[in-house]
Amino acid sequence: MLIALGVTGGVGAYKAVEIARGLQKRGHEVVAIMTAAATRFVGPLTFEAITRRRVITDQFEPGANAEIEHIALASSIDLLLIAPATANVIGKLANGLADDFLTTLYTATRAPVLLAPAMNTQMFDHEAVRQNLNTLAGRGVHFVEPGEGYLACGWIGKGRLAEADAVVAAAERLLRPESILRDRHVVVTAGPTYEDLDPVRYIGNRSSGRMGLAIAEEAVRRGARVSLVLGPTSLAPPSGCQTSRVRSAAEMHRAVMAHADSADVVIMAAAVADYTPAGRAPQKVAKQDGPLTVSLTRTPDILLELGERRRASGHGPVLIGFAAETEHVVSRASEKRARKHVDLIVANDVSRPDAGFDVDTNLVTFVDAEGSEALPLQTKARVAAALLDRAETLLSTRSAINLR
Repeated sequence: MLIALGVTGGVGAYKAVEIARGLQKRGHEVVAIMTAAATRFVGPLTFEAITRRRVITDQFEPGANAEIEHIALASSIDLLLIAPATANVIGKLANGLADDFLTTLYTATRAPVLLAPAMNTQMFDHEAVRQNLNTLAGRGVHFVEPGEGYLACGWIGKGRLAEADAVVAAAERLLRPESILRDRHVVVTAGPTYEDLDPVRYIGNRSSGRMGLAIAEEAVRRGARVSLVLGPTSLAPPSGCQTSRVRSAAEMHRAVMAHADSADVVIMAAAVADYTPAGRAPQKVAKQDGPLTVSLTRTPDILLELGERRRASGHGPVLIGFAAETEHVVSRASEKRARKHVDLIVANDVSRPDAGFDVDTNLVTFVDAEGSEALPLQTKARVAAALLDRAETLLSTRSAINLR
């Protein structure tokens, strides 16, 4: 996961170096954002060497699109962590002031925010600071309490930046919250399938795998054991998954069925081909005059088979499928859910240029036995989070029924 680490102008800024290291050891990527005052305590080159990323120090740095970089970063980070958070920056955040990159990023992002305050004891106890902290807490901002002891000013009391391990642990709790999916087996399919006509040509579709990969990453974040069955795509799978690479619908069928018996949740986000050539030519088919007729046969319907197996046995995993449609989106998804005996269908209109295949956003409708719920256009990462919330609810309900 990607964490924006904001470093502000306090003596505790040196601890932010160890915080960055700790986050990386937990498998996270870190991009450092330093205020002008922070660079007086620690050099940007230190963070650049550790994070292997350019350190952001100037909201108006020249270059292509530099003036809107905070917007791009705001939509891609999983957490905004500010350590140390001085009284000055806390006041800015509480009052909506956005006069540098860090404070502008705070107002633009909808990712969780974690602050690690650090300041003189009397500053920390000042009524204005306490009011600002309360304001931020009321908005859902999280905090790592400062420690007590000797402060840089020579005083003894509360106000020193929490130790790096404590800050990293607090970040982990936000990024990997307690979830019913923890230690559960979640199977996710992603990407297209390619059905070979000959050694050169194939029948495929425009799926990039972005939606399925976002679901797999979110399931990992919630502590699940994730088996990812991934079709042909140039995108890298998230870390923490057991990934099976496949090409055809038949290969995806075999891979999913190999995991199905031990799965608690199966999410079929892949765009699996419905038809495949009846016979793959052993050599490239030579071009000829006139039309070419290709005979196609049906591929295995993985979701239907899973639904029928569960109905026949009376037990099995939570089943979630996708319906990529260009018209009658919700009605077709509802029919598909009933016919395949699954818990939830995620319907999306892939004819839209801003949703569906090969873009970072999606516009979906959840269709279940109770009806439908349309979600607004949002990033696929946020769709994945909403979908996993639904999966948790379905799993909780199933567990409660089994206990009766």
